[in-house]
Amino acid sequence: MTFDVIIPTYKPSSELKELLKGLLIQTLKPANIIIINTEEKFWKKEFEEIIPIKVIHIKKSEFDHGATRRMGADMSESEAFICMTQDARPKDGRLFSNLISAFEDEKVAIAYARQETDEKAGEIERYTREFNYPNKDKVKSKEDIKTMGIKAWFNSDVCAAYRKKVYNEAGGFVKRTVFNEDMLMAAKVMEMGYKVVYKADARVVHYHEYTMGQQFHRNFDLGASHREYKEVFEKVSSYKEGSRLVKDTAFHLIKVGKFYLIPKLVFHSAAKLIGYKLGKKYDKLPKNLVQKFCMNKDYFK
Repeated sequence: MTFDVIIPTYKPSSELKELLKGLLIQTLKPANIIIINTEEKFWKKEFEEIIPIKVIHIKKSEFDHGATRRMGADMSESEAFICMTQDARPKDGRLFSNLISAFEDEKVAIAYARQETDEKAGEIERYTREFNYPNKDKVKSKEDIKTMGIKAWFNSDVCAAYRKKVYNEAGGFVKRTVFNEDMLMAAKVMEMGYKVVYKADARVVHYHEYTMGQQFHRNFDLGASHREYKEVFEKVSSYKEGSRLVKDTAFHLIKVGKFYLIPKLVFHSAAKLIGYKLGKKYDKLPKNLVQKFCMNKDYFK
């Protein structure tokens, strides 16, 4: 199966260098690597010397999580395309071969990769990645929504492959969203009768050590996207999965003797919950508060 790789970038740095070097060693090669870079002034020509890439520059006002990836998908003429982010790093040379192998099943429309941490990550972040990205594959379909809730639609454009034909049938990524273009697409293809596959053997290094304030802002945007697309996200509850993560993480910290991290877990979890709940009411809040609470300032302008 032919495929392209689509990577939106903004102020790319050494992280993008590591990603591009990781693409060089892949056993299965993409037909094209398409980079949609926000603001040409931040681009460095040295990136183009690592591996052949196609670069398109857009203005910051033009960037959108859905529309920008949609632009890249429209440029792709291959049978599939893989979305990645500039801060994801392939764990080995089998990332693409393992991810694309999911499409051997004609009913699979999306396959997404496992996200892991490195030695620099803290215990809470490491366990969170293991919770969300376990070491076992998972095939999800419409029938799983009743038992899995919002987790059935879980999908991440940090590294996710899409079957182009089904993507087109689903109408492509939404043109405007602050978050969740990947989960919205997963919900669409499941409704159409297709499957979403989590490939545990397709691995990237990707994580964030957010401050409590950053957790608040990020989850405000998350809640806002759930409100903006309430016709999708109000079908399922997202609170149950969040509370399970907090409980499991607390038990894990006790088990490994790092109970002193529990206060951090509690405060960060509270920041996430408050941010999320406020985000779900973003359209009822004063505009100056929305600008103060959100992470993506340009989107809410």
